[in-house]
Amino acid sequence: MLLERTSDAGDYRAAIYTPTATYEGTASLREDGSAEVVIAGAPDELVDALRMLAKLTARGAGARRTDGMPVWPARVLRWRGPGRGG
Repeated sequence: MLLERTSDAGDYRAAIYTPTATYEGTASLREDGSAEVVIAGAPDELVDALRMLAKLTARGAGARRTDGMPVWPARVLRWRGPGRGG
């Protein structure tokens, strides 16, 4: 699962990679901890997992700002191998 920032406003290119397919779409993260993920054609369980990753990333925005770091990370990548739900 990959989020790549496309704007400083919390907009991301979103992608889900599986051994047999690639699904791409968008994600919009907000500082209130919410996130909207749109990926057409991907299985619901994979979209839900990416949505959770996006929300967790969004929830950390305030702490990153307080720490003097960029609010939105340039890239967020999570990998899950066989036997771990992936």
